[in-house]
Amino acid sequence: MRLRLAASLLALALTAPAALAQDGPIATATGATESVEARNAREAIAYETPLPRGAPDQDYPLVAWCAALVEGHIALGRTLTAPDALDQDIMRLGALEATDFREALRAGAARQTPATRTAAETAEAEATARWTELMALPDEAARSQAFGLFFGLPGRCEHAARRVRENITTAPVTLEAAGLDEMGVPVP
Repeated sequence: MRLRLAASLLALALTAPAALAQDGPIATATGATESVEARNAREAIAYETPLPRGAPDQDYPLVAWCAALVEGHIALGRTLTAPDALDQDIMRLGALEATDFREALRAGAARQTPATRTAAETAEAEATARWTELMALPDEAARSQAFGLFFGLPGRCEHAARRVRENITTAPVTLEAAGLDEMGVPVP
């Protein structure tokens, strides 16, 4: 779902008139803010969705892992001699996302235990290492293909970053508490 949303937003960004272009996230609901209920529903779905193998469960290490994956993807893209406009836009948007993750990590660093900071450093190193072999490929076409196959991050990354940044220590809302069934559909 996140991949479809990203693809839709990229397509919109690439086809929008230059006057509507903006640096940063694309506003899809101008003038409106997301309700707490809607945010809680998105967060419940994100936290109920299993994480990929190797992703940490704790928020702070997860944010470090997510930042490293995005930064590695950008670094791989920068090894391409002539990235197309879509690749360049993906790298630009990824840099904004990585900056958000790094800012959340900085904001939450002082509140973390030494064990949590160590777990974050380990998670970051493991995520960074996933890109090492790909970046070393001598064949640019293979690196380009690997760049294009990155399917993005779990939706939980953005929620974990917000929770770290805002020092939210309570458990995320469950699907049931958000009024959703196990498939994330509102319960009448």
